[in-house]
Amino acid sequence: MKQARFAVMATFAVFASAQAQDATGSAVPTPFAVSKSAQLLTGDTWRDGDRLFRLYGVQSCLRGTSAEQPNGNKLDCGNISLAHLAALFDSAAVTCQPIGYALDKAAFVVCGAQLNGETIDVGTALIATGYAFAATTAKGKAVNENYLVAEINAKMKRTGLWGTTFQHPVQLLLNKRSERQQ
Repeated sequence: MKQARFAVMATFAVFASAQAQDATGSAVPTPFAVSKSAQLLTGDTWRDGDRLFRLYGVQSCLRGTSAEQPNGNKLDCGNISLAHLAALFDSAAVTCQPIGYALDKAAFVVCGAQLNGETIDVGTALIATGYAFAATTAKGKAVNENYLVAEINAKMKRTGLWGTTFQHPVQLLLNKRSERQQ
């Protein structure tokens, strides 16, 4: 009886494993290198050909919002975020892994950049240097808690945009969502 039960369980395990491999083999997208010809749209989103990509868990400053420097000079906050993504993409080989899709059909990606023989997480690099922020859910919870820690550290050190006065993009987006719901 025990041998029969073991044989049935082993057969089930092999069958389930084969199904999982079939399902994941066709469903798991492969990593890709970011093309040097990609069109950067914001500090967290770009288009390559007819495909739209967005860094998962990252929120760049919104274009058209301002960042005021201590000397009173006002800059476009979104353009600053965009310039830093462009600099990172230009100076490193970046490889991304698609992990899902946004409502606008953009592929959410997690990316690594090769710099000086090291692989760094692109989201962490942008957020830790103060040029992007930890994205949140509609309820205000960080999508990636590691990114939130990087943001808090950048804020405490007044790194990047944290050395200016600006409207936090996540708060702006949460406020817009709240206004739409009313």
